[in-house]
Amino acid sequence: MFRLNTLGWAALALVVIGAINWGFVGVFNGFDFVQAIFGELSALSRIVYILVGLSGIYLVVTWLLTTKFMKDVIHRPHPA
Repeated sequence: MFRLNTLGWAALALVVIGAINWGFVGVFNGFDFVQAIFGELSALSRIVYILVGLSGIYLVVTWLLTTKFMKDVIHRPHPA
């Protein structure tokens, strides 16, 4: 089973925030919730975007390393 630690839950929360923000961009003709809160490409909004991106990468890598798929790839016996 895929279990998350505190960092994983924080990353998941940021990815969900990013997904909701992209949903707003698509549905509401470009309305960017992050920019509305922190300002258009302000330092804070850029930090949020960077954290969302890093969180997505972290979750994908964590998922791959903990799934049966990746365990089979890593521990696959070599042909003799």
